[in-house]
Amino acid sequence: MIAPLSMRSKLPQFRQTMTGAAVTELRRRILSGSVVAGEALRQDALAKEFGISRIPIREAFHQLAAEGLVTLHAHRGAVVTALSPLDIAELFDLRAMLEPDLIRRAVPRLTESDFARAEALLADYAAAIAGGDLEAYGELNREYHLSLYRASGRSQTLELVRVLLANTDRYTRVQLSMSDGATTRAKREHAALLELCRAGDAEGAARLTLDHVMAVRHDLLQLLHADEANLAEPHAPAA
Repeated sequence: MIAPLSMRSKLPQFRQTMTGAAVTELRRRILSGSVVAGEALRQDALAKEFGISRIPIREAFHQLAAEGLVTLHAHRGAVVTALSPLDIAELFDLRAMLEPDLIRRAVPRLTESDFARAEALLADYAAAIAGGDLEAYGELNREYHLSLYRASGRSQTLELVRVLLANTDRYTRVQLSMSDGATTRAKREHAALLELCRAGDAEGAARLTLDHVMAVRHDLLQLLHADEANLAEPHAPAA
C-alpha cells in the first residue's frame, strides 16, 4: 500500500535519520578500533543488528567512503581502509597546510562563548585522559580543534579538515596511548593554543597549530617505523 502523502513526506527524513545513526555508530567502531583496518563490513549482518533495511546501511557505507574510512569493493563490499605510513604522512601534511590558515582566520572572530566551549572541551579531554578513555579523548581532541576553527568562516576548508581529523584520529589515539609524554604535551599545547586565541595572537596560534600537527606526525611515524627518507617533513607553509 502506498503511504499517504503526509506520511510519504516524512520518509526521506526518517531514512536519513537511520543513515545518520548508522554512520555515527560505524564511524565510532572504526575510530575506536573495534573494527580494524582491512576488516569487511557486512551489509546484511549490520542491517539485522541495527534493525533497519539494507538501504540506510548502503548509504552509510558511501558516506564513510567519502570520509576515507572505508573503501568500497565490487565483490567484498565495504572494507575498513588501511592506511600506509605514506598515506598517514600525506594526511598530516594536508592538516599542516590547512589548519594554521583556519586558526589564523578564526582568531579575530572568536567570541566568549567560543572560548567557554573550548575550555569545557579541554576539561573533558583531561578527564578522559586521566580515565584512560581512548574513544572519548579522541573525539574530544577532534572537537576541540574544530570548535576553534569554526569561527574562520571557511566552510569548505573546515569540512576538509573535519574529514582529515576523522582519518587521522584512530592513529593519533595510538600515538597518545603509547606515550605519557605525548598526552602531557597535547594538554599543554591545547591550553597554550587557547591562551593565544584569547590574546588575539593569530600568527602565534597559527605557528603553534603547525608545530602541534607536525609533532604528532613525527611521533606517529616513528612508532610505525616509517622510512624517514621517504617521509621527510615538508617546509612550513608561508604565513
